[in-house]
Amino acid sequence: MLAAARQSAGLTVAQVSAATRIREAIIHGMEQDEYGQCGGDFYARGHVRAVAAAVGLDPEATVHLYDQNHGGVPQPVRASAVFQADRKINVPERRGPNWTMALGVALAIVVVFGTMRVLGGASDQVRTGDVRAASARPSVPPNTPITEAPRPAPSKVSAKGLVTVRIKAKRSSYVNVHDAEGQKLFSGTLKAGKTSTWKAPEKVNVLLSDAGAVTLHVNGKKVKGLGGSGDMVRRSFGPPKPQSR
Repeated sequence: MLAAARQSAGLTVAQVSAATRIREAIIHGMEQDEYGQCGGDFYARGHVRAVAAAVGLDPEATVHLYDQNHGGVPQPVRASAVFQADRKINVPERRGPNWTMALGVALAIVVVFGTMRVLGGASDQVRTGDVRAASARPSVPPNTPITEAPRPAPSKVSAKGLVTVRIKAKRSSYVNVHDAEGQKLFSGTLKAGKTSTWKAPEKVNVLLSDAGAVTLHVNGKKVKGLGGSGDMVRRSFGPPKPQSR
């Protein structure tokens, strides 16, 4: 699934390696379901999460699939196995504040402030005779029209070039949907009984981890021969063809 998602995103192993800082040999092994070079299950789960995010998959859903195929979620490590409870911790002794110094600084501030008030009393008066109220309106010369730049009209996508894809899950299955420009429309597990619809111009790319677990309609028509149970399928769909007169 990692290899199919990488190819769907148009990326090479070298590009994924540069984005995740994971060696190319490890990524090649992961795409072949070989995780011996990862250095353990903890690091393998981290590599799966990083590579999934780089190729456009849902990291949490991909790690969940990895756990299902490799013995489940690892057990948490107890804190007692990492830290020693009887280890003595040296706490520095806290000293009380120096009240004598603080009182002296406060007294000096009061004396300086009082002296400044006495010497600057004559300059505290503020002249208000020359102050004018500011106008809230901007000054605009008379007979000057105010014009605004025209706003560009929003682009509209023709309904003829729109692709509509609807997927219904008979049982929970992983689904990945991208548009023609490679932008992700959906990536995650579609739960059993749920139906989702996506629309995009020109083309929609779909990646199914279990083709037999879903039913797929494109532009209102059911897609037949999609695949069997457990088959990973990647398909691309375009807009409906115009009907001939």
